[in-house]
Amino acid sequence: MSLTTDLTINLNAPDQRQSRIYYGWVCVVAAALAMVATLPGRTIGLGLATEPLLRDLGISRSTYGAINLWATLIGAGFGLAGGRVLDRVGARAVLATLALLLGLVVLAMTRAAGPWGLFAAVTLMRGLGQSALSAASVALVGKWFERRVGHAMAVYSVLLSVGFMIAIPSLDAATRHAGWRIAWTGMGVVLAALVAPLLWALVRNSPEAMGLTIDAAPAAPDGLTEPVTGRTLGEALGTPAFWALALGGFVFNAAYSGITLFNESILAERGFAASPSGPLVVIVLSALGANFLAGWLASRPGGSVTKLMGAAMLLLAASLVVLPKVRTTAQVFGYAAAMGVSAGVVTVVFFACWNRLYGRRHLGKIQGAAQAITVLASAAGPMALAECRARTGSYAPAFYACAGLAAALGAWCWAIRSRAGKNP
Repeated sequence: MSLTTDLTINLNAPDQRQSRIYYGWVCVVAAALAMVATLPGRTIGLGLATEPLLRDLGISRSTYGAINLWATLIGAGFGLAGGRVLDRVGARAVLATLALLLGLVVLAMTRAAGPWGLFAAVTLMRGLGQSALSAASVALVGKWFERRVGHAMAVYSVLLSVGFMIAIPSLDAATRHAGWRIAWTGMGVVLAALVAPLLWALVRNSPEAMGLTIDAAPAAPDGLTEPVTGRTLGEALGTPAFWALALGGFVFNAAYSGITLFNESILAERGFAASPSGPLVVIVLSALGANFLAGWLASRPGGSVTKLMGAAMLLLAASLVVLPKVRTTAQVFGYAAAMGVSAGVVTVVFFACWNRLYGRRHLGKIQGAAQAITVLASAAGPMALAECRARTGSYAPAFYACAGLAAALGAWCWAIRSRAGKNP
């Protein structure tokens, strides 16, 4: 018996299967940590510092909206480049390096003294965090799971919810008590000195890189690992399902980014002066149950990921119609809960769909392209809200317009025939 045959048999032994399961779930935890680490580059993180930052730097809301627009548009390109590098170099080096660079940029942002310094810092944080690190985080889970990717993404989403539930109020409290510069200095140190080394220690590139099989079909008759397969980026772009899911993520992120960036101002328009982190925490908490439900539905043999996205869009439309009408704290939390359920479904579906529909060979490129589209929403959403407020004196018209788009997209998603586990 040859050495190759002996090695293959050993790799398919029970202890090797346990190793695959162990490293797969460790990578899920690491991927969730990496996604939480993108907080300073995300709209929800920037939103916690928006008001003190504007007062400190003397920047108008419209100027800040323009800074965010161009920074996000430029940063979106990082996701495309990051996906290609991840497919070639591997997730371990990419995630650890991005976390380190993001931490250093956050530290540099605390020294911003005017709009140009802020623009440079926000651009790099958007590109390194929201675009590249986010895409790499999701792709890592996709590279370790195939048959159980729905379950893996549900657990991943729950870990994200818990992580953001801890990080958001902590950053909010630190910003309010110590000032945004000191709070963000601490965050930069944590990213560079703690998160980056942890990612390097925990992440493994893929099962194949370790000589293990993924949780997919049985090994080929000769005992060798089945080669990684999948559609190219061009082929994925030619399917209706890609655009339905990508545009669903775009519409949701446009609404969510605008609301989180100007959350304090939106609440003030409705007569509330409470901490802006309150509704955000409700959104995160209400997403937990939706994560599990969406993960279960997406993993069912007949589960349609486009129909799940369509349902999330219709719920998003309803929550946006309600938002301009809230008058009590209970109504605010009710709106936030509806938004959270929509977020939970969108998160799991958007994260789980790409390798289920298009395979793993070019997953980094496909995920990077989809992530770039959603990142554009983070530029469009806040800018649209800022312009709407400046021209009409209210955010309400923008919410109603976005609700209409979400409803139309939900109907289109529901009409597309696409089932999880099959190419569209």
